[in-house]
Amino acid sequence: MSDAGILTDISLQHELERAGYARLSGPDLFERLAIRTPDWGIFVQSWDDLGPDLYMADGGRYRRRRHATFACEHGRFTRKPHQPHFQSRDYNPLNGDVQRWFDPVEQATIDNGAMQSIFAFCAASFPLTGPQHVELHQFRIEARSGELGRPTPEGMHRDGVDWVFVMLAERRNVREGVTRIGTPEGTELGEFTLARPGDAVLIDDHRIMHGVTEIHAVDPAQPAWRDALVLTFASE
Repeated sequence: MSDAGILTDISLQHELERAGYARLSGPDLFERLAIRTPDWGIFVQSWDDLGPDLYMADGGRYRRRRHATFACEHGRFTRKPHQPHFQSRDYNPLNGDVQRWFDPVEQATIDNGAMQSIFAFCAASFPLTGPQHVELHQFRIEARSGELGRPTPEGMHRDGVDWVFVMLAERRNVREGVTRIGTPEGTELGEFTLARPGDAVLIDDHRIMHGVTEIHAVDPAQPAWRDALVLTFASE
C-alpha cells in the first residue's frame, strides 16, 4: 500500500477536522511520542497474554483481548473500577446489547512509557471538551487453519463514541487486514493497511465508518496474528 495521505507534520488536527480521519506512520508516531525501544518491546509483549473473547456471536474463537476504562480530564487519565464493555446493536449488530466482560489490562501495561505517551498524544490530538469516558482495548486476531481471522466481524461500523484511535502493535505471518474508511451514507473514502508497528489512524466516530478485512496466514503451518490497540473517547 502507498504511504500517500500519511501525515508527517503538524497538520494532523487540520486533517482530522477536514476529512474526519487522519493517518500516521509508525516511524512518525514513534518520533512524535519519543517512545523508547525497551518500553515498546515490553508493551508489545503484553499482547502475548490476552484472554479469549467468549462473546463472539458468530461462534469464532479467533479473537483475544483485554479491556480497561478511564476517566480523562485536562489530559489526566484515572483508571476506573473494572467494568463490562457495552455497545448498542445500533453500532454493533453482531455482539451488541450484551455486557461483555474481558480480562482487565495489566497495570504494568498501562504504566508502560509507551502507553503513557499514547495517552498524552490522544489527549492532545483530539478536540476533547469536558470529562471523557475512555476505553482501552488490546486485540489479538488470530488466523488459524480452517478459521479466518476477522478484526471487525461486525463489518463497517461506528463505535458509538466521539473519537477513536487505532494503532497496530504487530503483524505476524499474515496478509490482508485492510482498513476501510467510509461515511454513514455509504460513500467510500479510502483504504489502507496498518502494516508497520505504530501505524495508526485517528477517527471522528460521528462522521466516519471503519472496518478491517479478514486476515489470512501467509504460512498456514505457523502461528499468525494481528495485534492492535484501540482507544475510544466519549464525553461523559
